[in-house]
Amino acid sequence: MRYEKCPLMEKCGGCQLMDLAYEDQLDEKQAFVEDNLSGYGPVAPIVGMDDPTHYRTKVQAVFGREYKGRRIISGIYAYGTHHIVPIHDCLVEDEVADRILGTVRNLMGNFKIDPWDEDRQTGYIRHVLVKRASYTGQVMVVLVCGDWPIPHKDDFINLLRQRNPEIKTILLNMNSAKTSMVLGPDPEKTLMGPGFIEEKLCGLWFRISAKSFFQVNPRQTEVLYDIAMKMARLKPTDTVIDAYCGTGTIGMIAASKGVKEVVGVELNPDAVKDAEANKARNKLANIRFICDDASSRLKQMANEGVTCDVLFLDPPRMGSDERFLASAIKLAPSTIVYISCNVNTLARDLHYLKEFSDYQVLGIQPVDMFPHTTHVETIALLMRNNA
Repeated sequence: MRYEKCPLMEKCGGCQLMDLAYEDQLDEKQAFVEDNLSGYGPVAPIVGMDDPTHYRTKVQAVFGREYKGRRIISGIYAYGTHHIVPIHDCLVEDEVADRILGTVRNLMGNFKIDPWDEDRQTGYIRHVLVKRASYTGQVMVVLVCGDWPIPHKDDFINLLRQRNPEIKTILLNMNSAKTSMVLGPDPEKTLMGPGFIEEKLCGLWFRISAKSFFQVNPRQTEVLYDIAMKMARLKPTDTVIDAYCGTGTIGMIAASKGVKEVVGVELNPDAVKDAEANKARNKLANIRFICDDASSRLKQMANEGVTCDVLFLDPPRMGSDERFLASAIKLAPSTIVYISCNVNTLARDLHYLKEFSDYQVLGIQPVDMFPHTTHVETIALLMRNNA
């Protein structure tokens, strides 16, 4: 399966492997995982996608004006710069999201709504974040503005919704700081709808808000979590800890398998709020959530003599840290299922566990969550030698 090279590939920098046939991309990722991780355990063949296009259901775009022109453009910053690369039709972005961004550009021109100018601190719309639920089709639009209200705000919102009936909710996020962060720190204001969208994944319902983390490729996410559950071999008597739990996806899937108890730990309070709503939505009584740093909470649990049978961890790209890993060893779960979006930090953490514990890596499974990029998701299954 080969794709014509994207004309923006070198300027955009988002899809580093677009010029390779998809099969060759998978071969390259397989080799990368084996080179870095095969010393710790056997690496299974990578799981790719049948159709590796338009998979990103979270799309964010920066808005500005064309260089030496008046046309409003949206896209991403060229790598290492603040020069906008205009993007209209992207091979990996959700097509509905791309259409909505086009509507925003047109309405801004019609209503003479200036994009935010970070240097002059003038204008209005700075970024637009679009999240789409694959199963329900519901769409969230977040207008990230340096100033508010925008001219003709009511007409703008009504027409945006009228031309894109998939939109269930529209939010406002204020961000006038000189920063590379898309969203400002203050809570969002709901302009239309309930302030969230709902997605169905692995048979469960999940609420998605503006700031909470949710995997951007739902098709492969179901593949990823199905593999993780099979690796865990959950039993009705198991106590499970889901570290870095986000909105509770992994923990609630585990809870739905009928285990004794699941404890989810997550630092982001917005994600925990969503997780609690997800728990109620799915009527799960055997899971609870703790808003805390995963490393600190696991250390506290270990010091209190808490134990668990299965530990799931899905940390950010920086991986875990020695406090967490040392506490995990002290908790002594029989099974650890480590889901990683960074092969290098996974290798570092597996090295620590190999060096300071009796855990053995029984298998490593790569999953292609981000086709056409160099990123690869990997699941490692670890068990204690005496378990």
